[in-house]
Amino acid sequence: MNKLSILVVDDEKDIVDLLKYNLEKENYSVITAFDGKTAIEKAAQKPDLILLDIMMPGYDGFEVCKHIRKSPNLSMIPIIFLTAKSSETDEVLGLELGADDYIEKPISIRKIIARIKNVLKKKNPENTEVFDPPLIFKELIIDRASYTIKLKGAELFLPKKEFEILAFLLKNKGRVYSREALLNNIWGQNVYVIDRTIDVHIRKIREKLESYGDCIETIKGVGYRFQDE
Repeated sequence: MNKLSILVVDDEKDIVDLLKYNLEKENYSVITAFDGKTAIEKAAQKPDLILLDIMMPGYDGFEVCKHIRKSPNLSMIPIIFLTAKSSETDEVLGLELGADDYIEKPISIRKIIARIKNVLKKKNPENTEVFDPPLIFKELIIDRASYTIKLKGAELFLPKKEFEILAFLLKNKGRVYSREALLNNIWGQNVYVIDRTIDVHIRKIREKLESYGDCIETIKGVGYRFQDE
């Protein structure tokens, strides 16, 4: 069985070496980069996950994340931000850009490994959900096996978390889900993400769905649902 690969990106060599040593002990294959430009180049190797520092010279982590999320061949790679920036604004921005998790420094190796395992578990190709038939609502078609969306015959690109939220709501159309329930189903229960993150993702999904955006209904004081006709 091939090892899962992790791209570790940080401009502090001591941190990279520490993470590389501990991740290899967990039987991961580790790729390293010390700046944003190199990170983008090495992301082309399609690692199974990217552990990404934010504050780096040249391209910072946010710019690297934007580049990866806009690339059709790389957009589904899970990204965990590892950063000394602790403000809520930075956390929200990172999650809006499509990060799967956000870990503050100083680092805890045990916490990082647990978060990595949690994110990779959600990506596990043995998850039978990806083999479910396409989800269809009028002229909206979501194929989870290929991570593609078609709206009125045209392909529509959504970042990973937006895709998962939309697919989850459509699969369970007619049911109302609180923000907490959506966070637990999409991010997992062991990841701390603020409620506002769901509101931001829903707003972006609605904008991209254009006339279909109204299909995602806000149930005041409760949460969201995909309308069931």
